[in-house]
Parts: sequence; structure tokens; C-alpha cells
Amino acid sequence: MPMKTIVRRALQTGSICGVRFMSSGASSKQTALYSLHKKHGAKFGPFAGWDMPLVYADQGALDSHLHTRKHASIFDVSHMLQTRITGKDRHSFLEYLVVGDLKELPVGGSTLSLFTNENGGIEDDTIITQQENSLYIVSNAGCADKDLAHLLKYAKVFQDKGADVEVKRIDDHSLIALQGPSSQQALEQLAGIDLSQMPFMTGRNVDIRGITCHVARSGYTGEDGFELSIPTGEVVAITEQLLENPKVKLAGLGARDSLRLEAGLCLYGSDIDSTTTPMEANLVWTIGKRRRAEGGFIGDSIILDQIAKKGGLRRRVGLVVEGAPARAHAKVLSVDGEEIGEITSGVPAPSLGKNIAMAYVKKGFNKKDTALKIKVRNRIQDATVVKMPFVPAKYHKV
Repeated sequence: MPMKTIVRRALQTGSICGVRFMSSGASSKQTALYSLHKKHGAKFGPFAGWDMPLVYADQGALDSHLHTRKHASIFDVSHMLQTRITGKDRHSFLEYLVVGDLKELPVGGSTLSLFTNENGGIEDDTIITQQENSLYIVSNAGCADKDLAHLLKYAKVFQDKGADVEVKRIDDHSLIALQGPSSQQALEQLAGIDLSQMPFMTGRNVDIRGITCHVARSGYTGEDGFELSIPTGEVVAITEQLLENPKVKLAGLGARDSLRLEAGLCLYGSDIDSTTTPMEANLVWTIGKRRRAEGGFIGDSIILDQIAKKGGLRRRVGLVVEGAPARAHAKVLSVDGEEIGEITSGVPAPSLGKNIAMAYVKKGFNKKDTALKIKVRNRIQDATVVKMPFVPAKYHKV
């Protein structure tokens, strides 16, 4: 069956990439771009307590996915948590909660890091940017309440010991992600600046038509792109101005999820959770050399012991699956029929014409080119372990 037909059928049956298409709940929150989404014929679904656009009238998830890879798309990610940490002890405070080396991060530099728990599990993944007098954090919508409570709880613990640290939720800015190879040209045209010397995983304030916005060169698609934190009163106007560029279109969560899976990026709650350790998730690279030597973060003894001993019982892997797409919770078997793991995310990959998936498998079955079996709707299908990302990243280098 052609890949386009497989993806379109997934949409018609109400799900793609694990994102369910459901009617919006009356109590769901709406972003500042909600009316703009409706104007463009968005089909909405609930996600982390928000009404979020999934697809649009002019193109479905498949077309949005391919448009992002070829040109540029705008994703409304205003449901994500934005937080600012200030005070002279901000680095020591946040380094207790995450595994990243924040003290050595240059001003304007960003890093992917992990909130961890006492069992060595991952409570959330997050992007942290070093600003002149603060740390700027963007974390997942599904963990927003938990993350904010976690930050405030430990801020009080540090404050009670005399530390100078403050946690503030940024609730007056919205967030959009401009992603794809035409992103730089579109943003340069709007802002009237040269962004060619701004590398991946950096951020700075940029004047966009007289409005100060924080612009980070990052994203969740594997493409070059930017995340723009915009004063909420101005986000509709700036988004509409970006859409005046013929290469820029709106895209929803359906395309966002298939893009991130092709890029080999984890979805919290599916591919990583509070029981997953950095070693098991192949995210040890987020722990800098100094942090591995010194520790000092929650769960450090378990995490560092696993790194030293290459421990943990399982490993996150990428799979190419023959036959029907393998969805979350499908069982992974050895060629001898032993159950050795489970799929966490799976999708027909529009960029590749193949069915791809992430899974956790028993250690020893995670080597590249290992042949495995997947149980999909009571049928046994062939699968092969492959290196991630499935689609090579196109992050901007200087």
C-alpha cells in the first residue's frame, strides 16, 4: 500500500503518531492563536489540557510534514511551560534539579537537559538557555504543572538555607516554532537582520517589527528553525506577518509528532518517563564531563553508577518495521520468540516511505542491524534495529 494512503488512513481512523483526534473538551485552555487557527480551518484536539490544532483545511498532517521538510511551517507551542530563574545562586539551584552543566554554558548558549528523580528516572526533558542575568527554561506542556511545582518546592528549600534564587513562570509571552529550511530566510525578511551567524542551540533577543522577542535556534523536527517567545499581545500579528511569506504555512501536532520521530527525538510520557534512566534512554550525552565527575543532582548515585558500569536492563532503539505500522505498546520479540521489549512510538515515515518506531529492548538486542520481530495485531512482523535519527538532522552550523 502506498505510504501516502497509509498515512491518510491513519488520519481518517482518528490517530497518527500517537496523537488522538478527539472533540475538544469544554474546560480545555486555548492559546492566543486559537482564533487564527480557526480562521485557517484547524481541526482541534485536546493535548495536556489545551485545545491544540492537529491539521488545517489546506493540508493534512502528511502534507504539513512534507512542507516542513521542504519549506517552513509554524507550530503553535504556547502550551509549553516557560520559566525564568534569577538570583546569584541560580546555577547551583538548577544544577541540583537537572543533569546539565549550566555554570559552563556561555551566555546565549542552550542545552537539552533532564529533570531527574531519586531513583535516577527522568521527570522531564527541557531546553535551558543561559541569559545575561537569568536562566530561561522551556519544558513540556504535559509536565508543566509538575515541573513548576518541582521548581518552586526546591526554590523554597534553597531559600530557607539562605540562597538567592527566584522562580518565575513567564505567563505574558506565547511561543511559536518556525521550522524548516526556509525558516531563516522568512525570519530574516520579517526582522530585517542577518541570522547566518547564529548557530543551532543558541538564543538571543531580537527586535521584530519593534517588538522584543526571544529567538532560539532550536526545535523539535530535525530541521533548521527557531522558537520565538513573543509578547502574547503581539503573537497573532507576528504570526500573520510570517505567514505572508508564500513558503510558510501553519502546521499542527500531527505533523509535529511524525517529524520529531523521524528526527529520533523523544516524546515525554511515551519514549521517556519517570522510570527511564538516562543510560537506558541513550541520553547520557546530556550529562557533561564536570557533572559526571562531581554529581550533585537528584539521583546522581544511581545514574552515575549505571554510566560507569554500562548498567540498566534495557535500551532505547530505532526500528524499521516491515508490514503494518507498529504502534505504542506493541511487543518486541527476539527472532526466537522471546519477548524482549515494547514499542513506545511508531509511525509511517512520510520522508522515508518506511514504517519506523522507537522501542525499549533488553540490553544485548540493541546493536545496529539486529533482526527482531514485532507483534502487530496478533501478526508477527520483521523489524531491524537502525541508528537514529532516521532522517539526518539539518541543524544550522557556523
